[in-house]
Amino acid sequence: MKNYTITVNGNVYDVTVEEGTSAGVAPVPVKAPAAPKAAAPKAAPVAGGSAGSIKVEAGAAGKVFKIDAAVGTAVKKGDAVVTIEAMKMEIPVVAPEDGTVASIDVAVGDAVEAGKVLATLN
Repeated sequence: MKNYTITVNGNVYDVTVEEGTSAGVAPVPVKAPAAPKAAAPKAAPVAGGSAGSIKVEAGAAGKVFKIDAAVGTAVKKGDAVVTIEAMKMEIPVVAPEDGTVASIDVAVGDAVEAGKVLATLN
């Protein structure tokens, strides 16, 4: 089961996708829409003194659209750290577990490949 945050026309929705084990289409439970999130100020990303041990990796190739969390910010599992744009869709890349942002390894506008480390957490 995976959690995603999807933005449609400025409205943010938290969805949970469950992988099916049988043939056909698996049902997708949808949570109530989340309150719209305020856009973070577009400051230049800054790398911390040392990289953390938890990697935050891009799930798809695209372009860095927004840095959602600054170095030193405490994040919970599922919180957006970086948002990438792919095929005109904004895709949040979320923290895989609770931690503190140790480094942001990309800048807004950077092209990234799937699997690239975008940030690290401690």
